[in-house]
Amino acid sequence: MADDPDRSSADPDEAIMRATYRALSTHGYADLTMKRIAAEYGKSTAAIHYHYDTKDDLLAAFLDYVLGRFKDAVHEVETTDPEERLELLLDQLLVSAGDHSDLLIAMLEMRSQAPYNEPFAERFRQNDAYVRYLLETVIDQGIDADVFADADAEHVARALMTIVDGAHTRAVVLEEETALATARRAAAEYLAATLDHRPA
Repeated sequence: MADDPDRSSADPDEAIMRATYRALSTHGYADLTMKRIAAEYGKSTAAIHYHYDTKDDLLAAFLDYVLGRFKDAVHEVETTDPEERLELLLDQLLVSAGDHSDLLIAMLEMRSQAPYNEPFAERFRQNDAYVRYLLETVIDQGIDADVFADADAEHVARALMTIVDGAHTRAVVLEEETALATARRAAAEYLAATLDHRPA
């Protein structure tokens, strides 16, 4: 999960994204308005409409922004060791996500609109494909390096995404405080059973 996008910047698009984040965190998707985003931005709605024609245009850009920050966080992981990299990816998806419960709520609300909003749906599909690609790639690298046992990397990646998505939903909808920690443990147990490390 991306870091809290609440940081100073002279870039108006960056400032609008941070304002959108704060407005979503405070009001949720259902009660989000351009006026409330403008209040967080500290300028008029016209200043936002100069950059984005509609609220949906702005929120589509916000999804791009959040995905971009997640990519940045992933790219900061310097290790090339498959085991460590896989562990850090899962920490990003499940452990770090717990630090931004308000963003989890907002994202789940936006995801619920995806069946009716193609720009949202397309961005969630892109996000899912990107994360699955990262997981599948590092698993394949581990298999090639004889760190992981031979397995269907695509299937393992999809199973991990199912664990992640389920945990995010339980954490938000059921307010289950242990959902992310439980999912992180379940992911570790699943990987131990599926990618049983071969003896050196």
